[in-house]
Amino acid sequence: GTLMAGGKNVILDRFNPQHTLDLIQDPKVTLLGAFPPILATLLDLIETETFDLSSLEIVAGLEMPETVKKWEAKTGSTFWTMYGQTETSGLISFSEYFKQPGSAGEISLLAFVQIVDDLDTFLPMNTMGEIVLKGPLVFQGYWNAPELNEHTFREGWHHTGDLGMIDSDGFLFFKGRKAERELIKPGGENVFPAEVEKAILQHEAVENVIVFGVPDPKFGEGIKAVIALHPGKKLIKEELIAFTGSLIAGYKKPRYIEFIDQLPKTEDGSIDRIKVKTDFS
Repeated sequence: GTLMAGGKNVILDRFNPQHTLDLIQDPKVTLLGAFPPILATLLDLIETETFDLSSLEIVAGLEMPETVKKWEAKTGSTFWTMYGQTETSGLISFSEYFKQPGSAGEISLLAFVQIVDDLDTFLPMNTMGEIVLKGPLVFQGYWNAPELNEHTFREGWHHTGDLGMIDSDGFLFFKGRKAERELIKPGGENVFPAEVEKAILQHEAVENVIVFGVPDPKFGEGIKAVIALHPGKKLIKEELIAFTGSLIAGYKKPRYIEFIDQLPKTEDGSIDRIKVKTDFS
């Protein structure tokens, strides 16, 4: 959109706080996209050095309330929250952060959004369920994946795999991922629990593991692993983190680890993921 309007996009190959603030000053950036811990890191540098950020009007993304308050007070820019997916080609909801605290913004006029239960029955306002939508922003489907497309677009709606609700004022609230589509986003990165679990299970001492996302003061969301070891085996957190980091990308390593004697099971003998998350979040 910026390029089509004759504007300029400034793209960094990696985040560097000094370089980011320098680029906001010149060429006078007006909009900045940010995910934790970008703003907190920039604020630390602003406390020690002087930068002219007067050109910056909007910061858009996800962040903690206290960080947003501090950022807006320091810079004079306004933080906007939002919700969207790659599959929606853009934003489904957006608004100023404090217009409806805790929400992901007002639903776009280009999106028809509903909340459904597991049977795809539409749910009333203020009721949590899966976010589904229609509209010109929704993609045409996954390449060469007819079964996945049939499941994703059942009943004619794009099923996001995200949980949420819509309040009486038309604000969308994001409540997390459905169990079968679970995704952890530390610092804006995408991490699938199954990939982390597969890496951890390669350690000879590990019998079972469940990985899920937990609140993190620096990255917004952190990766936690709850682990049961084989009888008689011992393992310390630091060793497991290093081992996992040797198999997968560093940002996918669990920051939080808890060892227990045995993971809870369901009646059919499978690990009870919901109970693990409830008991150890």
